[in-house]
Amino acid sequence: MRTHTKHRKFLLSPRLWVAGCVGAVAALAGCQRADSSLPGTLERERLELVADAAEAIVAMPVKPGQQVAAGDLVLVQDGAVAATQLAAAIAQTAQAQAHLDELRNGSRNTTVQAAVARRDRARTQRDDEDRERRRLLGLVAQNLVSRVSYDRQVTAAATANAALAEAEAALRELQQGTRREQVVGAQRAVEQAQAQQRAVVTTQQRLEVRAPRAAIVDALPYHLGEKPPRGATVAVLLATGAPFVRIHVPEPLRARVQPGTAAAIRVDGVAGDFQGRVRYISSEPEFTPYFSLTETDRSRLAYTAEVSIDSLPAAKLPAGLPATVELAIAPSP
Repeated sequence: MRTHTKHRKFLLSPRLWVAGCVGAVAALAGCQRADSSLPGTLERERLELVADAAEAIVAMPVKPGQQVAAGDLVLVQDGAVAATQLAAAIAQTAQAQAHLDELRNGSRNTTVQAAVARRDRARTQRDDEDRERRRLLGLVAQNLVSRVSYDRQVTAAATANAALAEAEAALRELQQGTRREQVVGAQRAVEQAQAQQRAVVTTQQRLEVRAPRAAIVDALPYHLGEKPPRGATVAVLLATGAPFVRIHVPEPLRARVQPGTAAAIRVDGVAGDFQGRVRYISSEPEFTPYFSLTETDRSRLAYTAEVSIDSLPAAKLPAGLPATVELAIAPSP
């Protein structure tokens, strides 16, 4: 069923119309007159804990409304992948350290002895090939051997001489030990592997989401078994202690309100006043114009401010309660 409402037009006499305009102007002037009594709401510092990995939630030891201390476990994510990554990082660190130790310790005696044996064998081979070359040279002079056979032997002697030079160089390298640049490079590889291992350990530890300070669990957006994406808020905490009042300071009062300004706070439903001070006030208004404002328009701007409460009994007050803040400022001239 539809309901129709009839609208009636009322005609005002000139006298009543003038009186109404005067009243409207007076009300507007009263709205623009600065008042140091400002409405607000009780708030608590909000802490949002986020997931550092996209892993399933396997444990949630707390519930909304529960109070936790600094370091208390809020929830745990699956650490199977992180454990595998940690094992690989540990193995890589051990491998890099072993290579560094090998370079620092130098070659074993048996390795050096084997290099000496390879040099001696190459030297013997070189001598044999050179003797054969000289023998063939005498036969060539007597026309008993072709020149081609002699040239082939010359090549074999040169190859044997090159092999001897290579064996001698390898032996000198072992005897002189590892170069300093190699040791430094191996040391940097070890440091890199250790840093990677620490990063994996940190990632593994962050799978256990803990409270950074004493607080009250306000919300747990995800449930057991769910897999939140990385960076998603998995827990919302409200800091314990005395709350603060968030107010909006009108533009005519802004010049006289500074951090440290004393205030009296009245909370709805609570007897007595609480004392406090302005701890923060924004330098930017809630509405930032893109054009020049008139004096009337400027008076509509408001600046967000936070007023701390000094009283200990206020620590038990819940967030969200309406409050009134009386700022201790001098009246406008």
